[in-house]
Amino acid sequence: MAFIPENPGSESPDPADRPAEPTVLVVDDEEGMRSFLSRTLALRGWQVEAAASAEEGAAQLAGRHFDLIILDIALPGKSGLEWLKDLKAAGFAGDVILITAFADMETAIDALRAGASDFVLKPFRVDQIVNSINRCFERARLARENFVLRRQLEERGGARDEIVGHSDSIARLRALVRRVAPTPSTVLIQGESGVGKELVARALHQLSPRASRPFVAVNCAAISADLIESELFGHVKGAFTGAKEARNGLFYYAHGGTLFLDEIGEFPLALQSKLLRVLEERKIRPVGTEHEVPVDVRVVAATNRDLKQEVAQCRFRQDLFYRLEVMTLTVPPLRQRAEDVPELAALFMDNLCVQLGVAPLLITPEVAHALSAYAWPGNVRELRNFVERSLLFGEFPLDSLGSDGAAMEPAAAPPSLLLAEVEKRHILAVLAQSNGSKARAADLLGVSRKTLDRKCAEWGV
Repeated sequence: MAFIPENPGSESPDPADRPAEPTVLVVDDEEGMRSFLSRTLALRGWQVEAAASAEEGAAQLAGRHFDLIILDIALPGKSGLEWLKDLKAAGFAGDVILITAFADMETAIDALRAGASDFVLKPFRVDQIVNSINRCFERARLARENFVLRRQLEERGGARDEIVGHSDSIARLRALVRRVAPTPSTVLIQGESGVGKELVARALHQLSPRASRPFVAVNCAAISADLIESELFGHVKGAFTGAKEARNGLFYYAHGGTLFLDEIGEFPLALQSKLLRVLEERKIRPVGTEHEVPVDVRVVAATNRDLKQEVAQCRFRQDLFYRLEVMTLTVPPLRQRAEDVPELAALFMDNLCVQLGVAPLLITPEVAHALSAYAWPGNVRELRNFVERSLLFGEFPLDSLGSDGAAMEPAAAPPSLLLAEVEKRHILAVLAQSNGSKARAADLLGVSRKTLDRKCAEWGV
């Protein structure tokens, strides 16, 4: 259950904020054919532009995004087949339908080998070309959906956690999400590790005019600095060692939807200027090409770092920070909304019972009190792991949260300690409890191994 507005139909987003309808570029040297196709396709709701040559088409393509090109083979100057090969070599991700009045089997084979999506002979009926276009759009839609669903299954294990709670802080956050979601503005989500920043990003997407389009999440900390540019922007064949074929980037798969950049504070400093350029100009440049591709993507970023401090220490570009900080949403840590803990625990119980195939445990008032009294330094992620561990044990191991257990250190720590010191003591205690195993400690804490390694490096452990 994501955030749901109290009156879903009460506000109608400005049509200008809606993702654009599919765009088609018609390239044919016959004025009659250009006019016929432009009128026919426009009547069906598509945005259509026309060009009389490959050179003129290339000029239009440099200025805006086209989902599909209808391209005549016999053109003055560069032929349609030659331009098709150039387009694919430059990383053009859209579909191309070749049309011609003079064709043989060899030409058709060359067209398909060059990357044409379809091959239509003139003269053709209206339903022929319309069906061909619909097939192309449907394939592209299914490819994007398939890619996005595979990533969601890999990253989330098929589970769909929900954002719940009735605390004042969550109520304020809901109100901000409902207000910001319908706009096209870039959003920066701040909060400690494990508070559920991605779920807030998904709520922004689901309540936006882009809800029917892809939501693509990428963890910037999980991708090596050498690959993240290609991962986001795509690359052409031979762009670097190992690039045996062209590949679309995540901006392509998020076209028309939302791209969620998690752990933006980990984004390589050397590439931050390129990300800033994309945010400013709404164009990407695949690795290995000078050709820029316009994109229609809303960017939502998240971080558990203090980006102002990162800017002060020259680890994050100031101009990129201000570009991301159009609107900032802060997700409160679990210790600041203890009244939400029993409700969250019950939700995780329902989800995990199905996954694990075990009977649920009863959350008694005593259990609810113990859960609410704990500080949960790993936030919602730590609570979920605790519920899963309880189901595997067949009972709630509340002693691990009590005064005898190392995990209780944050709650028992003197109030005069700074939060950073509380965090350090807790992490080191759990690490000691795990006999020095960082993998085990990271699992107990509900954080990534990379985050734990970074913390230990800071403390010289």
